[in-house]
Amino acid sequence: MVVFAGQGDARGSMHLLWRVPGDAGGGSSRPGPRPGLSVEAIVDTAIAVADAEGMAALSMRAVGERLGRTAMALYTYVPGKAELVDLMYDRAQAELPSGYDAAGGWRAAVTAWAEDTWAFYLRHPWTLAVSQARPVLGPNEYRALEALLGALSGAGLAAGDARRAVATLSSVVRGAARVAAEARQAAAATGTTEDEWWDARSEVLEEVAPDFAARFPRVAELSAAGAFDDEAFDEACGAAAPEGGGGALYLERAAREAFAGGLALVLDGIEAAASRTAR
Repeated sequence: MVVFAGQGDARGSMHLLWRVPGDAGGGSSRPGPRPGLSVEAIVDTAIAVADAEGMAALSMRAVGERLGRTAMALYTYVPGKAELVDLMYDRAQAELPSGYDAAGGWRAAVTAWAEDTWAFYLRHPWTLAVSQARPVLGPNEYRALEALLGALSGAGLAAGDARRAVATLSSVVRGAARVAAEARQAAAATGTTEDEWWDARSEVLEEVAPDFAARFPRVAELSAAGAFDDEAFDEACGAAAPEGGGGALYLERAAREAFAGGLALVLDGIEAAASRTAR
């Protein structure tokens, strides 16, 4: 499922995101609602719902039930679900560091940013459902962008290269994290383990495509060379994976390899761009 940010009232959402002085939010100046409820409490509870059950389970009613209130009581503080999603996404990003130590060089700083962002997505997989096509434009989203730009600053990139580097780094980390998150969710969502899924289809694939190696020689060559073996993933990921993980573990490790390998390639490209700028 894909959720687009900014679907609620623009002025209302932006005022809530940026907590413009005088805006409603604490509930103290409004008559009616019982004490103890606030925008922050509602957003934190909504994040807990999404963390536990996914974005599909998120509703004003579900959040209200966790708080012991009706959905209608929440509308006093947050206009609707669209605004709530904006607030959730931006508040979750407050977990990310606001900056990175440049003492070890820009490459180490960007790697630290990537690791933190990878871990963030796996803690809050529902954030991957919030489309990047329309950013939330909240303070914590800008804070996270500022942190990445700060980590990159030591590379000495031209402005256009810096913009492209940010977009590419974000795509590599987000794309790999999405696969890892989906690998964790697939069995529960489908009722079929990864091992069961692959075993059933691998056998049929041999029946329907007995000439597979001839039709797809490069894929077959990689397979014959052991590119998809456990040992290859262990080496790429830098550590042996625990036993008994099955197909889901295989896919998560594949995503981790894509993350690590893709990050290294992008960092090499940034270094090359920085060298061109220096020349």
